[in-house]
Amino acid sequence: MLIRQESLSASKAISSLSGPSPLATANLVLVFGSIKRFGESKLQSTLKTRYPVAQIIGCTTSGEIGPDGVQDDSLQITAIQWERTTQRVVQTTVNSMQSSFDTGAGLAKQLKADDLRTMLVISEGLNVNGSELLKGFQSVLGEVPIVGGLAGDGGAFVKTLQLFNDTVANNQVIAVGLYGNALVTSSGALGGWKPYGPPRKITKSTKNVVYEMDGKPALPLYRMYIGEAFAKGLPGTGLKFPLAVIEEGKRDVEKIRTLLAVNPADNSLTFAGNVEEGETVRLCQSNHDRLVEGAGGAANIVLEGLPEHKTNQAGLALCVSCVGRKGVMAEQVVDEVRQVRQVLGAQTSVTGFYSYGELAPRPKTHDSVLHNQTMTIGYLSENV
Repeated sequence: MLIRQESLSASKAISSLSGPSPLATANLVLVFGSIKRFGESKLQSTLKTRYPVAQIIGCTTSGEIGPDGVQDDSLQITAIQWERTTQRVVQTTVNSMQSSFDTGAGLAKQLKADDLRTMLVISEGLNVNGSELLKGFQSVLGEVPIVGGLAGDGGAFVKTLQLFNDTVANNQVIAVGLYGNALVTSSGALGGWKPYGPPRKITKSTKNVVYEMDGKPALPLYRMYIGEAFAKGLPGTGLKFPLAVIEEGKRDVEKIRTLLAVNPADNSLTFAGNVEEGETVRLCQSNHDRLVEGAGGAANIVLEGLPEHKTNQAGLALCVSCVGRKGVMAEQVVDEVRQVRQVLGAQTSVTGFYSYGELAPRPKTHDSVLHNQTMTIGYLSENV
């Protein structure tokens, strides 16, 4: 597995990429940048010239993760050449949130094979239900590990864009299937959020829209717990107060849900993933140190999943973290990426983005779920 990375800061246009391509024979190229960067007229043609045989995929972000840490309005390009791993790349349009399940199932049918080891998914960030998208994939593939995330647009929540070879468009879902026993893969996901307040049972919801908790209207109850000062800024301030889904018999929080919208007309809360009737939830809060500790914990989970608990060969860590974490840590957000790099070591290249939803297995399982407010890491390498 060969990995080469190129990075353009906010002040440098795509035309700044000059000289020979660092890996012209790459099979796969991952590209992450802002809405502004994806609007550059020569983006696709420049990338295709530099990587003529690669499948080129990517999305807009709410912050880019690259070799130099975390940036805004940058362009992060990671080129991969597989030596013994086979890949297939498919893409489709998701027409509405209601079609999310069918979208995932349709892509999965194109990728299904006995030697499918893992999948990378990059999705539209707003017009999709990430939970249902994953369920669609899993209805066909079972517990094949799925990593990736939902695109962002800098926290504007207006429109996200996806890149697929020579096309930049919204409402796209791109899936990469990776095949063969040479592939070395692991994943980690951890938040660092601390629940507070009493547990509340979801008594009325429809997929990702919650109407009642403990038989009471959801929005007034939520406003009461975050306080009037934060309630005035909803839904944006809700990024600092996600819900933890408390699973029976488990002490650790494995699933977080981020607030996307509020509706005073019916007192509902809309989250980035499903919150099922009967589930128990608690409000969460966090601080810088706990979130950085969570990122380090996710990296350690990756190491635990690797052969002999370590690797000294080249690898790639695809880090997808949440825009809400970026909001809490502000200019210190780079600390969580530094922590991941420190744990995984200099032989591991790092790329990724801040998202509207993170896709990764629950810790120490192959059961992929939609995470929110979580640092997720999909690790890829080859045994050569």
